[in-house]
Amino acid sequence: MSRRRPARRPSRRSPARRRSRKQDEQVALLVAAVVAIGLVAAVVQWLLVHWWVLVLVVLVAAGAGGLWFRQVQQRAAWVRVRAQALRLRIAEIDALDHRAFEFAIRDLMSRDGGQAEQLGGAGDNACDVRAVDPAGRVWAIQCKHRRDGDRGSAVGVGVLQQVNGTARQIHGADIAVVLTNGRFSSKAIPWGREHRIHLVDRRMLGEWAAGSRPLWDLLDRIPPPRRPTQLS
Repeated sequence: MSRRRPARRPSRRSPARRRSRKQDEQVALLVAAVVAIGLVAAVVQWLLVHWWVLVLVVLVAAGAGGLWFRQVQQRAAWVRVRAQALRLRIAEIDALDHRAFEFAIRDLMSRDGGQAEQLGGAGDNACDVRAVDPAGRVWAIQCKHRRDGDRGSAVGVGVLQQVNGTARQIHGADIAVVLTNGRFSSKAIPWGREHRIHLVDRRMLGEWAAGSRPLWDLLDRIPPPRRPTQLS
C-alpha cells in the first residue's frame, strides 16, 4: 500500500523579495520625477532664450479673449434691441399655442423693462408668468389663450377665483392679472373689479402687444411703486 505524499504548503514571498520590488517602484518614481524636472527646466531655459514666443502666445491669448468678450457684449446688445423692438399683432398672437402664448407675454413684460419668467405648467398655482416691473411691483399673470379669439369660450369667474387664492398668498403679487386673447364673461368683469383682479381682454392685449406703452400704463387702479423710479 503506497503512502500518500503530504500536500505542499503554498510558498510565501520572502521579505527580501518584497523589499526589492518596493525599492524598484521607488527608483522608478524617482527617475520619472527627475525626468519631469529636467523637461520643465529645459522648457524654461528654452523660453528664456526664445522669450518672444512667450510674448506672442500671451498677445494671441489676450486678442482671442478680447474678441470673445466683444462678441458676448454684441450678442447681449442684439438681444436687448430685439426685445425693445418686440411688436406683436393680435393675429400673430391668435396663431400661437398656449405655451408659446405664455412665453410671448413674458417677452412683452421684459420688453417694457420688467424681469419676467414663465412658470406655466403642472403645479404653477394659477400663475403662468411672474414678473417684477421697474417700480418693484410683483405681477402674477394667468394666461388664457383662445384659438378662436373672441369667438372662443369666455373666461369665467372660476379662473379668477383660482388666481385670487394664489396670486398674493403664494406668489407674493402686488398685481394679479388674468390675460386672454379672447373675452371675459359678464360675471367675471365685476367680480374681478371687486377682488382687485385686473382683466386684460383682447382689445387691451392687442394695444399693449403692438404698441409701445407698458401694461402698467394701460391698467387702472395700479398700486404705487415699491421703489423710486426716474419718472416719480
